[in-house]
Amino acid sequence: MSSLKRKAGSSQPGPSPDAKKPNQNGNIMSFFGVPKPGGPLNSSSPTTRSTSRSQSQLSNSNSSTTTTATTTPDPATVTKKFNKEKWVASLTPEQRDLLQLEIDTLDESWLAHLKEEIVTKEFFDLKRFLKKEWETKTIFPPKEDIYSWSRHTPLPTVRVLILGQDPYHNHNQAHGLSFSVRPPTPAPPSLRNIFIGLARDYPSFTPPPSKSGLLTPWATRGVLLLNTCLTVRAHEANSHANRGWERFTQKVIDLVNERQKKGVVFMAWGAPAGKRMAKVDGKRHLVLRSVHPSPLSAHRGFFDAGHFKKGNEWLEGRYGKEGRVDWSLVEGKSIFADEDGEKGKTEGKGKGEGKKDGKDGKGEKEKKEEEEEEDEFEGGEIFDEEGLKEVEAVVEKVVTEEGGKEELKTDLMVKKKKNKGEEGGDENAIPVPEEEEEEEEQTEKMEED
Repeated sequence: MSSLKRKAGSSQPGPSPDAKKPNQNGNIMSFFGVPKPGGPLNSSSPTTRSTSRSQSQLSNSNSSTTTTATTTPDPATVTKKFNKEKWVASLTPEQRDLLQLEIDTLDESWLAHLKEEIVTKEFFDLKRFLKKEWETKTIFPPKEDIYSWSRHTPLPTVRVLILGQDPYHNHNQAHGLSFSVRPPTPAPPSLRNIFIGLARDYPSFTPPPSKSGLLTPWATRGVLLLNTCLTVRAHEANSHANRGWERFTQKVIDLVNERQKKGVVFMAWGAPAGKRMAKVDGKRHLVLRSVHPSPLSAHRGFFDAGHFKKGNEWLEGRYGKEGRVDWSLVEGKSIFADEDGEKGKTEGKGKGEGKKDGKDGKGEKEKKEEEEEEDEFEGGEIFDEEGLKEVEAVVEKVVTEEGGKEELKTDLMVKKKKNKGEEGGDENAIPVPEEEEEEEEQTEKMEED
């Protein structure tokens, strides 16, 4: 694009008659680099950052896929035509200063489509606000990780979109991917509930070792882990809400909806996520809705929603088997290996041994051994004191008396403020809050996904 159209307005940086090309040596990517492919973990879907190669992989998928009108530009084609150097040269010095982070760290496959959005008055106001915040406050995630979602999951590779809310707001947690936390921080309650739901869809799924909550392997396989707000002030949940991030991330959602012509699985967990995905084209894409995996609401349908398996079945119909997402988080393992083996045993022998192996196999046993350990959240303090008094979540291993069979049991207890005593134990016995919106607000106090 030879020039960049801008809206007139006094608050927006004006045009520069002598715009110069940026100093290439000033790129901050030089010291933190880009995400590396996950090796064997990425066997199930495209992982390369090269948008042209990624789109080639997509185009070789199932030819019977239903497509929409050809008037929608191909994301990879637009990226190829995008001249980043020329676009940067068209910016004024003030604009380049405000947008240096986007220039350096927003993956080009996304920048090619978001370049008009980031030169709006609203986005410049957001960047001015953040500039002041960085000067006086501690902000999470670190600057270089704010757009890590774009580098781990380039636009042409997106197969699934999962929307979170706020980044985690304590040290060594947020790194730009929703629900994910840095090692050695253990998986927080909502993510542990996600693992429980995933294990019900794929019994061979094993949670990552050391109670890890790092979801980078999912991102490199085409799962876009996006938060509604991309930054937060340390220890202050929602401190950057309504400053401009909501508009930007809505544009990201709209972009996936419009540009991914073969279809994407949108997982809307909770009322806020559902509202943001309200305009997604249900004919082109699959929208799976459920309550949030928070301990406050997961018992009301998340565990048995079956989103992971339903999503893969839909993706297989669109892209073929290679289009499915391998949700495994343990290197060298695949959720499909045991699943395919189970089908073979069931169809070949007709003795029902496949399901038994799936439930009682090595993967499930290892999973229970992980959860047998003391299940406390030892990392950053995602729960505040009030949240701890209201909600306790315990995932434990239960060994039945008959045959020593091991099962997973989730005990969720809600301590009510009113004088109604305590209720808990079986997840189906937990009182349901009157409004899901209230649940979401309480969840934000406990953990900001």
